[in-house]
Amino acid sequence: MGKRLQSAVLQPDRVEKRLRRTKPICSCSSPRPPFLTAHSSFSWFEEDVWSEIAKFMDGRSLVMLALTSKWFHRMIMEDSIWKFVCLRDLQVQAPDHVAFKWFKIYTSSFDGSHSYTFRQQGKHIDWMRIGAFFLESSVALLTDRLNLPAKIPKDDTTERMLQSYDCCLLDNVKSGIWIADLQLVRCPVCDLNTCDGTMQTLDARHIELFLCEGFQNGSWEYELIGSHDVKERVDGASGAIFDVKHLENRTSRAVFDLKSWAGKPNDWQPKATITLHAVAVNTNLQENEGLHIKYHAMRAGADGQVVSIRISQQLL
Repeated sequence: MGKRLQSAVLQPDRVEKRLRRTKPICSCSSPRPPFLTAHSSFSWFEEDVWSEIAKFMDGRSLVMLALTSKWFHRMIMEDSIWKFVCLRDLQVQAPDHVAFKWFKIYTSSFDGSHSYTFRQQGKHIDWMRIGAFFLESSVALLTDRLNLPAKIPKDDTTERMLQSYDCCLLDNVKSGIWIADLQLVRCPVCDLNTCDGTMQTLDARHIELFLCEGFQNGSWEYELIGSHDVKERVDGASGAIFDVKHLENRTSRAVFDLKSWAGKPNDWQPKATITLHAVAVNTNLQENEGLHIKYHAMRAGADGQVVSIRISQQLL
């Protein structure tokens, strides 16, 4: 045995050759489960996946995501994504056509601006967003009364309707999505900031109004289309806009049920209701001697379509 050890020590080159020929130890070669495969088989930049995720995000979160990389910016700024988010947040149906990118439409709808932001800002006191509704036809019914007859003659003139029903029909209205706000402004008659006179205004506009050059440069103005006085005590100041085509719909007729959505007699906070094709507001009033009501409309140029409507009420 000693000779064998001596032989192994004296001949190290032979041991080295043996080690080189030795087969290396191998790990188990059983198949890997699918969830342990290399990451190269999964891409984090799947547009279909992120398009679905984007549908559950609000506008602010989408903008923040778009700023993270060029890839996300390109994907998030797709017009289809902003169209979905805009219609989702406004809870209205899609119009047949829009003239601007949906990202711009979304921004102008949710950036906190309103019509008095651009004009008469000094007269403005407060406001609240009511929501969005859809005008499918080109004729709208404007009224400050919510006890109208079941059917209103469509061939009556605005003057006759104001005398008979305290309402008017407005034609050539731009169809599509309209946004409604309730505005509280100072008395438009005087220029005194200390004046206690206030005016409630149901302010509705086409969703693209703020993006139009005619509105931005001030060339489109509101025109008075009718007014009347109620020279007796009234319980509340109301205003409503209806799509005439859907006036007989169950949801639209529900707006006339003032008790179902207006405040209690001693509740002085303004209340509003909105349906797919109508919007209305009501504010309970304390002792008064009546109301002065005005109807205003803004057209896109001299003979253009109506793009904004206001129903204002002021105590006499």
